[in-house]
Amino acid sequence: MNKTIRNIVIVSLFAIGGGWLGIWLNNITGNTAPPMESLGVLVWLATPALSGFFLRAFGGDGWKDSGFGLNLPSGWKWYLLAILVYPLAALLTFGLAALFGFISADGFADQGFRAYLSIAGMMFVGSLMKNFFEEFAWRGYLTPRLEAAKIHPMLNHFITGVVWWAWHLPYYYYFLDRQTLESNIATSVPAFLVISFFIMFPASVLFGELRLLSKSTWTAFLLHCMVNALSTPLLLNGFIKTHGTMGIIFAPTHEGIFVSILYGAVGWMLYKYRTKLTS
Repeated sequence: MNKTIRNIVIVSLFAIGGGWLGIWLNNITGNTAPPMESLGVLVWLATPALSGFFLRAFGGDGWKDSGFGLNLPSGWKWYLLAILVYPLAALLTFGLAALFGFISADGFADQGFRAYLSIAGMMFVGSLMKNFFEEFAWRGYLTPRLEAAKIHPMLNHFITGVVWWAWHLPYYYYFLDRQTLESNIATSVPAFLVISFFIMFPASVLFGELRLLSKSTWTAFLLHCMVNALSTPLLLNGFIKTHGTMGIIFAPTHEGIFVSILYGAVGWMLYKYRTKLTS
């Protein structure tokens, strides 16, 4: 096993196991704080990125492809895409869903659009630290190191997506309050986990290609913050309601199936564009 593959395996194992380690730490220390305020959640959140940083510093990976540079002003269009891609996908999905009665948006009439923007702004700020650790693990480490190992781009994004999904499992099962989770999804928790497995790949293609094209992890970080901030309040704070199975498919949130298809389409176009640039 060469050094690059070895280090990828190490980071993947730390990413998948870090959350369960955090749960174990909470249990043996008799933690009485809410799980999201515990030592365990910090271990879960930070382990993937920190293991990548360690291997870059001491494991021979180096920092050249870490994506810490902003790559501005030449890369401004990728930052613009990071800002716009989710709102446009959500608006298209919302328009189709509302047209056919799959969702309703009475919450906007009841609470006002200003209330939504206020909550979204707070969530954007609140997600900054979380998404720093996430994106400098997935798009800051796994995506570029898999590329360095000459893994096909689609397999690269699939592997990153699987590790990304597996990393979330302790969060859904233990750290996140169950009532909060259930109020923010349109299905049962088991069904949500199955659906999320399949929607991680299109999202991983979009995030990964944006990262590789921009040569900066900050574009993926910005996209992630935009998605969390604008998507989460829709169901969690009652701004929209879904109706039936089609409502689940056309939910204009980050776990919506149609939104995921749009992510995949944009990601595929970015992939084709990038391969033309490098051919």
